[in-house]
Amino acid sequence: MKTKNILWFLGIVLGILFLGVSQDRAQGKPERKGPIITHGFAVEKGEYGYIWKIYLEAEDPDGQMLRIASVVDEAGTGRYPTDWIYLKPQYGNHFKGYLQWNTFSTNAGYMLEWTQITLRVSVFDKAGNESNEVVFPFTFELTPGQYEYKLPPPFDQGDLAKLGNIMIDLYPSDMPGGSGGSGATM
Repeated sequence: MKTKNILWFLGIVLGILFLGVSQDRAQGKPERKGPIITHGFAVEKGEYGYIWKIYLEAEDPDGQMLRIASVVDEAGTGRYPTDWIYLKPQYGNHFKGYLQWNTFSTNAGYMLEWTQITLRVSVFDKAGNESNEVVFPFTFELTPGQYEYKLPPPFDQGDLAKLGNIMIDLYPSDMPGGSGGSGATM
């Protein structure tokens, strides 16, 4: 009889514990797996051919970061295919550096002034988990002179590693043969 009461009591305690854990999961945020981009910065305008640097800092507690995805949307043209930059093994746990993109394109004779693009950057780990996405708007402007800027923290401290080059060729929306040419997808 005492054994029956003990089992009944244990059943109730386990049931309460199980319900408490289930409610915590339903009400709380799901556990985050994979990398996270903690900081990002890029200027928002430049002339056609501008060498654009996109500054990123990211971390992954599991040390499994593998590659960076860069996707461009161009107003009037559409979305371009994803460009992948594979990270060096020493950047699996943490990196702070920049991506470089020469906005001059061999496919375009020019980009119209005020053409707007949006660069979306995220990091993937070896298991395929994707980080948060960071969005960088950019407008082509024919402003004479250099585009000088001061880097904000944490990018203003010491030398930063070049993580890789973005290799996306732009197509102006007024290019003959359709909106965006053969490289863009809608």
